[in-house]
Amino acid sequence: MLITAALAAGCRKVEGRLLRVGLASEPKTLNVWLASDASSRAVLRLVYHCLYERDPETLAFVPWLAESLPVYDPAGKTYTIRLRQARWSDGRPLTSADVAFTVRLIKEFKTPGCSRWKYVLRVETPDPHTVVFRLKKNFATFLSRTLQISILPAHKWKSVANAARHAQKPLAALMRFKNEAPVSSGPFVVRQWRKGAYVYLTRNPYFFGKDKTIAGRRLGPSIDGVLFKFYGTTDVAMLALRKGEMDMYWHHIQPGYMSVLQKNPHIRIVNSPKSAIYFMGFNTRRPPFDDVALRKAVEVLVDKQFIVKRLLQGRGSEMWSVIPEGNKRWYNPGLPRPGQGLNRKQRIKLAFRILSSAGYSWKKPPLDATGRITSRPGELLTPDAKPMAPFTILTPPADYDPARAISGTMIQEWLREIGMPAMARPMEFGALIQQVKVRRNFDAFILGYGRLPLDPDYLRSFFHSRNDRPRGWNISGYHNPEFDRLATAAQREMDPEKRRRLVFAMQAIIAADVPYLPLYLPTLNEAVRTDRFTGWVPMLDGIGNRWSFCLLKAAKGGK
Repeated sequence: MLITAALAAGCRKVEGRLLRVGLASEPKTLNVWLASDASSRAVLRLVYHCLYERDPETLAFVPWLAESLPVYDPAGKTYTIRLRQARWSDGRPLTSADVAFTVRLIKEFKTPGCSRWKYVLRVETPDPHTVVFRLKKNFATFLSRTLQISILPAHKWKSVANAARHAQKPLAALMRFKNEAPVSSGPFVVRQWRKGAYVYLTRNPYFFGKDKTIAGRRLGPSIDGVLFKFYGTTDVAMLALRKGEMDMYWHHIQPGYMSVLQKNPHIRIVNSPKSAIYFMGFNTRRPPFDDVALRKAVEVLVDKQFIVKRLLQGRGSEMWSVIPEGNKRWYNPGLPRPGQGLNRKQRIKLAFRILSSAGYSWKKPPLDATGRITSRPGELLTPDAKPMAPFTILTPPADYDPARAISGTMIQEWLREIGMPAMARPMEFGALIQQVKVRRNFDAFILGYGRLPLDPDYLRSFFHSRNDRPRGWNISGYHNPEFDRLATAAQREMDPEKRRRLVFAMQAIIAADVPYLPLYLPTLNEAVRTDRFTGWVPMLDGIGNRWSFCLLKAAKGGK
């Protein structure tokens, strides 16, 4: 291949046109149905595209493969979408038949994410550039969740699907397809994957967006290709970045590396908000955390600011809602912030008042008769005057996530200050998930969702009572009829502003009942070289987005 010879010979002319991107690990697959790892998704993001993209500033939907926003007919329960004039990387037209094929494949094989299509009755293709989705009933997440799929080339995947249909396990057969030479609708196409070394992409000459202005931005790409290289350790990757052997490291960088990187005048650190949540969850099905008063007392005892300052080294923010603040459309800024700004003594006194009002007591209270805090409170007695049984806070191990592991230890100590018999216990991550989500045998845990959808429908998944079942998403066992009513209404509400008000009310209920205690949100730290390319586009969840790769240009004076 050209790239192999050119790089081996040190050809500066060819290498200078390539964007060199470092990945923390090698992609596992280029099969879109199997690509659950970050490295596979990074490569496929430049190959398969969706009908709509998010605007990097407003997060509003922008027509991408689609020509315009969908037209909704409430009477017929249909969405009509017009497609742009576009071609696949092999020159064949991208048409409504490709969209319909992709949807039918999802529904037939029940691929990951197929549940989002359960309300779609059928897909119609009146002409090559028109797609009509006919729904069984109205549901608000059609645009924001259901339509966010990568469109596949029917002419490439038809034979794969036909072979899979005759297999004993059709879905498994579909997912085994290696897809080593994917036909692309994106700005780049895969030219070579040398296992253990790199994935090489070149510019797609048929990319529909080339020289088009979309959402006020004139698209390229202006670079000739992307070379993804794999680095086994962060130390090796950071050295390569400092030496100028890569242009961007597509992975979160721990705060400990920042000081060294910032000394290099050619390296820029980009800090981005994440669509994520790191939280403490409670088992509301059984004592002691079936009592909302106890959960509220824990809430005020946890010093989120300390966690952000000490454990995250200031590179993050406190969380007060189960929707992150960066998701501006859906985040409710009016929620209370219990305990914010209080010192340890003030937190203990507030927790004491909450627990005392709920009937809890102590053999030796944490406050004396004058209201001063005692050094060692006695054991906490429940409202029926029995000693509270010891409980465990499960966390991932420190080598998996030090912030979550140490947070558990800190929370253990804060709760003991008021007599709660808390014990933090690290557990291997897979075993922790089994214990919490499958066996449901736990008191409390600290976990996180590192990549939340931007649509807030996940609140319904997390907290609706019907999802309190084995392997269901309602891990905490939370039940609230009013929340269920609002969640169901929000899923069906087609008016965006009315739905927004419903989502705000849902957040308020969760904040009041505390089945999850949001803790912190780490900042996503990424690093790029500034001496070869410029034009990275910051947005929620970082600069590794489609806009960046379509807008990057060679830096002035770049090599």
